[in-house]
Amino acid sequence: MWDDAFPSFLIGLREGLEAGLIVSVLVATLVRAGAKSRLPQVWTGVLAAIALSMSFGAVLTFTAASLSTTAQEAFGGTLSIVAVAFVTAMVFWMRGSARGFAGEIKEKVTEALAMGSGVLVLTSFLAVGREGLETALFLWTTARAANESAGPLTGAGIGLVLAAVLCWGLYRRVLRINLTRFFTVTGVVLIVIAAGVLGYGLRDLQEGTVLPGGTAYAFDLSGSVDAGSWYSTLLQGVLNLTPAMTWLQVAGYVGYLAVVMTLFVRGVRGVRGVRGVREQSGAGVPARAGAGVGAGAGVGAGVGARAGADEAVAGGKRADAPPAVPSVTPPATPPPATERPAAPPPATGPPSTPTTAPTRRPAWLIPVAVVAVPVLLAGLVVALAHPKPAAGETVAVSETDCGQGFTAPEPGRQDFLMHNTGNQTSEVYLIDPSSNAVYGEIEGLAPGTTRDLVATVAGGTYAWRCVPADGRAVTSKAVRVGGAAGAHAVVPVSERDLAAPLKAYRAYVDRGLATLVTQTQKLSDDIRAGRLGTARTDWLTAHRTYASLGAAYGTFEDFDQKIDGRPDGLPGGVHDKDFTGFLRIEYGLWHGEPTSGLKGVAQQLAKDSAGLKKAFPHQDFDSADLPLRAHEILENTLQFELTGDTDQGSGTGLATADANLAGTRELLVVLKPLLTTRAPRLLPTVDADIARLQELLDSAHHGTGWTPVDRLDRTAKARLDGATGQLLEDLSPVPDLLEVRKSA
Repeated sequence: MWDDAFPSFLIGLREGLEAGLIVSVLVATLVRAGAKSRLPQVWTGVLAAIALSMSFGAVLTFTAASLSTTAQEAFGGTLSIVAVAFVTAMVFWMRGSARGFAGEIKEKVTEALAMGSGVLVLTSFLAVGREGLETALFLWTTARAANESAGPLTGAGIGLVLAAVLCWGLYRRVLRINLTRFFTVTGVVLIVIAAGVLGYGLRDLQEGTVLPGGTAYAFDLSGSVDAGSWYSTLLQGVLNLTPAMTWLQVAGYVGYLAVVMTLFVRGVRGVRGVRGVREQSGAGVPARAGAGVGAGAGVGAGVGARAGADEAVAGGKRADAPPAVPSVTPPATPPPATERPAAPPPATGPPSTPTTAPTRRPAWLIPVAVVAVPVLLAGLVVALAHPKPAAGETVAVSETDCGQGFTAPEPGRQDFLMHNTGNQTSEVYLIDPSSNAVYGEIEGLAPGTTRDLVATVAGGTYAWRCVPADGRAVTSKAVRVGGAAGAHAVVPVSERDLAAPLKAYRAYVDRGLATLVTQTQKLSDDIRAGRLGTARTDWLTAHRTYASLGAAYGTFEDFDQKIDGRPDGLPGGVHDKDFTGFLRIEYGLWHGEPTSGLKGVAQQLAKDSAGLKKAFPHQDFDSADLPLRAHEILENTLQFELTGDTDQGSGTGLATADANLAGTRELLVVLKPLLTTRAPRLLPTVDADIARLQELLDSAHHGTGWTPVDRLDRTAKARLDGATGQLLEDLSPVPDLLEVRKSA
């Protein structure tokens, strides 16, 4: 998370400091002019700018969410390039205008004081709004690149808070900061970050089919670089450099960095040269009182600085730079009484009707309005950009006719009303007839009922497939939808597809059970002979073997409780007669129980292992369990092993977790052919997650010993839980991708 936070932290700090300096100059100028009563107008404009920026971020987020996958890539890529353009313009603008922007703001405020309250609100709104919109756009872009929002939002929040603290310190004259140098250094860093955002945006445009070359890779280090390592995560989070990049990405990254950095550095040197000439030509010339305020000038209660100052000044007022006070024209001196014209005679008409004083509007009305208007406009844009699914036609399905009334739909999100006119419950699928890929499905549509099926339609071929209870599938006539492809579909899996992976995994389990029988028999012999030290070592070896067979637990039936059951729920707890197997022996070996109390338990474990080995070939192993177990093995690991719930004294929970991970890896090996064709990016991501988790587990393995879970420091435990949770999240699509569908 923190690697993704740095770019947003920097943009929040820089943009926040720019906006904060503007607000400080506005406030200080009004205070110096004796116009404190106009301060609410400044804060109203600032509030409106904040509301507009947040509304803009909401529009970006919800608008992108309503698009198809391909359109999202194109939309995100376009906005990434726009963000790069904004950041580049901001960097160069601050380099050239940093020294005089405060003076410009003061001049605008002085004009606004003479023109009315609305102008002052508009001045503060425009000054702060630009920084807010730039921040919202860049923050949305970095969050999208990171595939998560917690890190970027946290980084931006910290940056904005720090910027507020710095501006307060400058305003109160307690800080001294060379703002010119600050904007130069952050400008260099932002150019490097923007180059990465440009590369990411170009890749999005390639994946959105806007730009070519999506498969022309300049390099692909996915096989040799651990994408989950700290250095890889840091490079991807901060610089958007990935293990695989296309030629267009590399060209954009290098070209932008070379051109923009060269121009920026050359411009900085030019500014320094001009500054040196000015300092030499102005030597010996005293500074005028009340000279303009530069960007480097201190923003204090008086917003004063000497002309051309580079540093923010703190520690009190300076004698050589008295505060600049906006000029106020004094009222004209009244003429002498002898020269005054005679007063006009009193009116002789009827008495005038007294006028009614104008009603003052409530003070809260304008602040509420400036916040409500951007929010309402954003809601309107989101509503229009994220419409409800189009009310599609009613499609009739039955055991003899599927898709009656189906015509080519319009591209976009469609709501099909599926009505079962037959006599049997049916499964209904919207498919691509050329590949049998499923766009949407309804399970168990009962006779006489109507249900909605919402699907995103893009360019391609579509048909309905109905599978009634008798199993005889009926497919409708296909229709063609024009436009670019982009709708997401899942190629269905049949039991026949899972037959080969199931056979391979059964063979793996069978070999593991043969090994388990040998190891549990050796454990029993050790205990019977009184070799308890050796028994502890052999216990861990045998238990790890059993733990690596996790995907088959569901087929072990009662054997699993006998071999590896927990004492939870037993009346006698760990001393209950029904508490048997590995965990019962673990409790005895690590709690000093005599050999006599463990002999029978160890012999029973060896007997149950042999019984399982004999029964397993005849047990029913549902092929649909394989995809489920890919997620459930490590789910149990996170729930039991990594919490210490199953530990009975050995402190080897991480060793068991390591064996569970090995079992998951073996399961993914047999499922790889099916997953690669359906989700090409899934396995590389999962492999990186596994490598990261394996590295953390290995760090807790010391020779023949393992660090107990309860002795891990807080950081190590958090990393372990986080790596396991991330792996589980990335494995979660597997059951849906490999679900057995009748449409296959």
